[in-house]
Amino acid sequence: MSARIAPGGVRELGPFIWGFSRIAGRATGTNPPAIFTTLGRGKGLFWGWLHFAGKLMPGGKLPRRETEMVILRVAALRACDYEFTHHVRLGRRAGVTAEDVERIKIGSTAEGWKGHEQLLMRVAEELIGTKDLTDATWADVRAVYDERTAIELLLLIGHYDMLATTLMTLRLEPDVSR
Repeated sequence: MSARIAPGGVRELGPFIWGFSRIAGRATGTNPPAIFTTLGRGKGLFWGWLHFAGKLMPGGKLPRRETEMVILRVAALRACDYEFTHHVRLGRRAGVTAEDVERIKIGSTAEGWKGHEQLLMRVAEELIGTKDLTDATWADVRAVYDERTAIELLLLIGHYDMLATTLMTLRLEPDVSR
């Protein structure tokens, strides 16, 4: 299956998006990631999306490891291979281990969660499954997180759900390691 919109090169993306994509590829150990070389075809829309996404990851209040774990759970629930593979690479750099990844695939019922990691998995599962949280889960979130971080968690899950929809609809294949 091929991508519905082919990743662009410098001509289609312009020098700034192309340069950003090349730098991102160095960080992920791949060629320029297709997420950037495809969404970059949207020009100004790309920069707006990137600014928003960057406020959630890596610029959010949640610790980076927890952010990556949440993103991976969303990707697993949505069966989005591109998002999952991309964030396994990024998560590794943030301290997400191979054992964590296997636990994330299972979800909140897996053994071995530390602290409030199980809560993060449960929140992702409820939001993806029902587009809402029970009052009990919300109370658990608010017992752990301040107001701003609770809002961020909801936006993080919603954003990566939306992104999974986009990546899967565009038929992006995971980037190959260099």
